[in-house]
Amino acid sequence: MSTTPDAPSLQEQYAPHNSCFGCGPSNPLGLRIRSRVEGDLIVAEWMPAEHHQAFPGVLNGGIIGALLDCHCNWTAAYHLMKSQGASSPPCTVTADYSITLKRPTPMSAPVRLEAKPVEIKGDRAVIEGTLTAGGKVTALCRGTFVAVKEGHPAYHRW
Repeated sequence: MSTTPDAPSLQEQYAPHNSCFGCGPSNPLGLRIRSRVEGDLIVAEWMPAEHHQAFPGVLNGGIIGALLDCHCNWTAAYHLMKSQGASSPPCTVTADYSITLKRPTPMSAPVRLEAKPVEIKGDRAVIEGTLTAGGKVTALCRGTFVAVKEGHPAYHRW
């Protein structure tokens, strides 16, 4: 499956009423990232606004963390769905993640998020992601994301 930038994102397709700050399509104050499938990668482009800055012209590290956390979480959900042969992704949550800030992230143009699984085992996936700006990787992410079961507070969030 591959999608085009104008096609519905994974979030819009599978969780249109999700209100997550990072990836919820229904959160008008959120970041509203739009992850899509591109070969084996899950990708997104996102344009920072002035209120996302750490200091003039540079993206805030917490926003970078939110972008990569949500994007990698959707990468896990998508690949867990595929590995289980399901028609919709399981609701996944972040078990752990780490962000490495390699260099300042300029805000003058869209940033690109890319993520892929490095391990899928049962109900969990280890995902690695990158954030690129101006043709340079500015941040890295590695995290573990887990499909939750009924009874977990996030179970019905999408």
